[in-house]
Formats: sequence, structure tokens, C-alpha cells
Amino acid sequence: MLLRQFVVSAAILAVLGSAVSAETITVGVTAGPHAQILEAVKPIAASKGLDIKIVEFTDYVMPNAALEAGDLQANSFQNQPYLDNQKADRGYKIEAVGLTVNFPIGIYSKKHRSWDAVPEGSTLSIPNDPTNGGRVLLLLQEKGVLKLKAGVGFKPTVADIIENPRKFKVVEVDAAQTVRTLDDVDAAAVNTNYATEAGLDPVKDAILREDPKGPYTNLIAVRAVDKDKPWVKLLVESYHTPEVREFVLTKFKGAVLPSW
Repeated sequence: MLLRQFVVSAAILAVLGSAVSAETITVGVTAGPHAQILEAVKPIAASKGLDIKIVEFTDYVMPNAALEAGDLQANSFQNQPYLDNQKADRGYKIEAVGLTVNFPIGIYSKKHRSWDAVPEGSTLSIPNDPTNGGRVLLLLQEKGVLKLKAGVGFKPTVADIIENPRKFKVVEVDAAQTVRTLDDVDAAAVNTNYATEAGLDPVKDAILREDPKGPYTNLIAVRAVDKDKPWVKLLVESYHTPEVREFVLTKFKGAVLPSW
């Protein structure tokens, strides 16, 4: 009897000990695939003693502002060029700690079934932030639609267009609003998370799509002061698992691609 009581007591203490040692972090994501993927990461992290609280955002500005302010411990929504631009513009002390997934950006249209059918003089809407708008302009240059100034790097702007033989009118709008312009423009460049939220299939519906290989793989970011903390390693390890990879491939069917 005494031995049994000892074993039961030891088990209770082990449970209590693991509960006490568990760490809770708050991670910001944009609504859609990033949030869905992190939900798949959550139970894996919990098994490692890391409790993840997920906060969803509807834009690309607030997740870094909230992280810098200490309202979040990490975020998962952006690529390296976007993070670099935010750090340069706002002075954020935020660092990437692990790659996640790639969302090849696509151009969609309700008026034209193919890119070749988009006529001269058409209006195209693109995201107005330098990173996402820039990647659309680079995509258009790659397809021979327009030509940009030399040396623009990953963040060209509309002002960098030096040749536009098809006389496209490029309209810049907030990234979250591009999908809503589809009724009013000939074509719109829409980030994958906003496209899927709107019921678009990036693989089947995009009339032009970015090559998935490139600098735009998304990442997990934390404050620089936290990057070497043990929970950061646990978070990245929990994300980079076969289970999460299989979830991404099965759930998004090529619209979102794992980086590990």
C-alpha cells in the first residue's frame, strides 16, 4: 500500500512539475494559412512543454509592431525582404529564427481567363508595400511585360518602370484590399493568404504565378533579445516536423509550400 501511494504521489508530482515548467508564448499570425498551420504546430509544441497562444491579424503592419512592443513573443507571416524593409523604416530589433513556408504570389482576373487575354491598356492592382508590390513588378518583368531600372533589387516601385509596352495602368492598394479590386480592374496581384480567404485557388485560378523558388520564403521572427532563448528552439523544432509538412502539403495542395 505504501509503495502504491508513493508511485501515485510521484506521478502527481511529475504532472505538476511538467505543468509548472511549461512555458506560454503568444505568436502573431495573419488570418488564413499562417493561422491554420500554427494550429497544427500547437499540439506538437505542447508535447514539448511549449504552450502557444495564437493572435490573428488582418494586415501586415501590426504583427511586427506588436512584437516590437512585447505584446507578442514571436510572429509568423512575413518574408525576409519585408522584414528587412520594416527594420530599415521603423528601427525594429527583430530577427528571423527559422523558415516556414512559401506563398507564390499570383495574378487573378474575373474578366480574362488567361494572362495572354489581358489586353493592352488594362488596369492592374498590386500591393502598395515595397516588398509585395516589388515582387509583382519583378514577376511582370520576368514575363517580359515591363522593364525596370537596373539595380532595383527586391523592392522596385512603380516609379522604377522604364518600359511598359502594353501600356498597363498599375494601381497600388493595400495588400489586404487587392482581392476586393477584382470587380473593378482587369487583373489583381493577390497574396496567397488573402486569395485563399476569398475562396480563390492559387494553383487553378491564378492566370500568372510567381516561381516558388526565391527570396520570399516566410519565416518565424522574434525580438533580437529573445532569439537565443530555449523556447525559440522549441518553437522552430515544432514547426519543422514531418507532421506539419504533411499538413501543409495535404491542406493547401500546392498553394503553400513547406521550406523544410
